[in-house]
Amino acid sequence: MKIQKILMPIMAIMLISQVMQGQVLISLLFGDKLNSPTLKFGLDGGANFSTISNLSPSKYRTGFNLGFYFDFLLKKDKPWYLHTGVLVKSALGARGISPYHLTNSDSTALDSLFIGGTVDRKLSYFNVPVLIRYKFKNNLFVELGPMISLLYKANDDFSTQVENEEDLTFKNDVRDLYNRIDVGGMAGIGYAIDALNGMNFGLRYYYGFMDILKNNAGDPQRNSSFYLFASIPIGAGEKAKAKNAEKAKEKKMRKEQKMKEQQLEKQK
Repeated sequence: MKIQKILMPIMAIMLISQVMQGQVLISLLFGDKLNSPTLKFGLDGGANFSTISNLSPSKYRTGFNLGFYFDFLLKKDKPWYLHTGVLVKSALGARGISPYHLTNSDSTALDSLFIGGTVDRKLSYFNVPVLIRYKFKNNLFVELGPMISLLYKANDDFSTQVENEEDLTFKNDVRDLYNRIDVGGMAGIGYAIDALNGMNFGLRYYYGFMDILKNNAGDPQRNSSFYLFASIPIGAGEKAKAKNAEKAKEKKMRKEQKMKEQQLEKQK
C-alpha cells in the first residue's frame, strides 16, 4: 500500500500518455526545438520477448512497444546520461499457458471446448524507464536503472483448433486479478550511429521485483522481458545541419583572416 501511495504521482504522469495518441505529430512539430547538445528527444520502439516467472507451462510471447524518450547529458564533457521517457504501448505476458476453469455463465461449455487448447496472457502497460547511461568513445553505451509500469489492460486469449489452427477463440478479461503497478530493474547495451544523427540501437532486459498477481498464495509471478529497441531522434538532423553550417562558416572566416594577415606581412 505504501509503495502505491509513493508511486501514484508518477503513475498520474503515465496516465497522461493515454491521451497522447498524437505523440508522433507532437514529436515531429516540436522535436527540433527540444533537441540540443545536452538534450535529445525522439521516438523509442521495437520488439520485445516476454514471459512470466513461476508460470508453467508457458512460452515467451512476442510483442511490440512504442513511445518517446529523453536523453539528458548529466555533466558537460562527461559521457554520463539520464535516459527516460514513456513507452505508451508496451506488451508483456506469456503464451502457451494451459487452459483453466472459466467462472461465467457458459463455463461448462467453454471448459469443454478449450480443454485441448492454449492461453495467451496479454498484459498491456505504460512503462517509464529511468536509466543511467554511460557512453564509450566508440559510441557503445551501457545503461542501468529502474522501470515503473502501470497496467491498463489484461486479457487471457483462449484458442483451440476445431478444423483449422486457432479457429475457435475466447477473450477473458483478467485485469482485476493483477496489481496495477509493477516495478523492476532494467539493464541494456546499445550503439549510437553518428551518421544517422545519433540514432540508437540495442538490447535491454527487464525483470520485475513485484508479484504481479493480487492475493497470490503460491510462488510470486514476475514479469521479465528482452527488448530489441531503436531510438530515433526527432529534429536532430536539422540541428546537425545547422551546426555543421556554422562550423563551415567559422572555418571559412578563419581562412580568410589568415590570408589577409599573410598579405599584410608581404606588404611590410
